[in-house]
Amino acid sequence: YSSVLSGTAIEPVYAAMVESVDRNVGRLLDILEKLELSETTVVIFTSDNGALESVTDNHPFRRGKGHLYEGGLRVPFIMRWPGQIKPGSVSKNPVISSDIYATVVDIVGNKAEPGHPVDGRSLVKDFQGEISDSAIELYWYYPHYAPQGNMPGAAIRSGDYKLIEFYDPPKVELYNLQKDISETRDLSDSLPEIKNDLIEKLQSWLAGTDPIMHSLNPDYKPNN
Repeated sequence: YSSVLSGTAIEPVYAAMVESVDRNVGRLLDILEKLELSETTVVIFTSDNGALESVTDNHPFRRGKGHLYEGGLRVPFIMRWPGQIKPGSVSKNPVISSDIYATVVDIVGNKAEPGHPVDGRSLVKDFQGEISDSAIELYWYYPHYAPQGNMPGAAIRSGDYKLIEFYDPPKVELYNLQKDISETRDLSDSLPEIKNDLIEKLQSWLAGTDPIMHSLNPDYKPNN
């Protein structure tokens, strides 16, 4: 795994982890074949965050694990569902990990119980080409100081645009991912209407999820 690099040095431990995942996913698929379950089993492969940038190259995406930039959010998402998903097909619709549960619930034919809504959305219609990516909005809430980034905040992606609201220090950044996948051109000053609209949507989503919100520590004493 020569692509697993830190500068010019190969990282053998990280490479071994990647190799172990590859090998064991293959073992799992082989077992499904041997048990004659592969045609009736939905297989989902994904990750919880982007790669650790200190030992990998996430180019063209910015930063990596622990960040709200694309290098920290973009992950592999692969599904196999014989008879429903065409082998080798690709969807460009944005998805998020909370969509997995909603999709599985839909596949097995159940519905959320009243008063207990399911986070995310079912991806079944995506397989049938009935969903346009322009109608999809994704949200992230990352309010803690991760050792990789130390940049708590929240983010929203709506259509081509993505807005990040950082909490410490407070600031807002806006990017057009269609034109600037590397997030190098902050448009928050030049597109105030889009910025304000996305801030309102993000804050409305946060209020609806009732999260533990960030707040100032009244006992904080800065080192001067």
